[in-house]
This record gives sequence, C-alpha cells and structure tokens, in this order.
Amino acid sequence: MILRIGLLLLIVPGVVMMGLYLNELSAVKECLGAGGSYDYVNAVCDQTQTHAFSPFMVRNPLLVNGGMLLSVVGLFCCLAGLYTRAR
Repeated sequence: MILRIGLLLLIVPGVVMMGLYLNELSAVKECLGAGGSYDYVNAVCDQTQTHAFSPFMVRNPLLVNGGMLLSVVGLFCCLAGLYTRAR
C-alpha cells in the first residue's frame, strides 16, 4: 500500500506542474504569434506594451517547491515500500 501511495506522490505532482506549464506556454506562443507581448503576472496578451519575462518558478514558488517536496516524500515512500517484506 505504501508503495502505491509513494508512486502517486512521485508522479502526480510532476505531471500536474508540466500540464500547467505547457498550458501557459501554449498561451504565450499564441500571443507572440499574434504580435503581442505576454504579461506573465496577469496572464494576458498585451498588444500595446512589452513585458519582461518572468519564470514559472518565480510566479508559482509554492506550486513548484510543494510539488518537488511531495515527489521526494513519494520517493522515500517507494523506497520504504520496496524494502519492507511483503506479507
């Protein structure tokens, strides 16, 4: 049981973060293709002003750090599940 929980904790946070990042990347590419500048803080395409790039980690530190922490906890759960004797 602990192995299954560990695998979920190891995989799900990374998949969620990748999904959110790729969703935002799609919006950025669409905006730049239309000749605009993407406002990362407000998550909107701006046709009049230019905006500086802001990394995903800087804008979502709790999501990224929390997801990585859950993945590390999942890794240790997997290790504990693999080292315990099956009944």
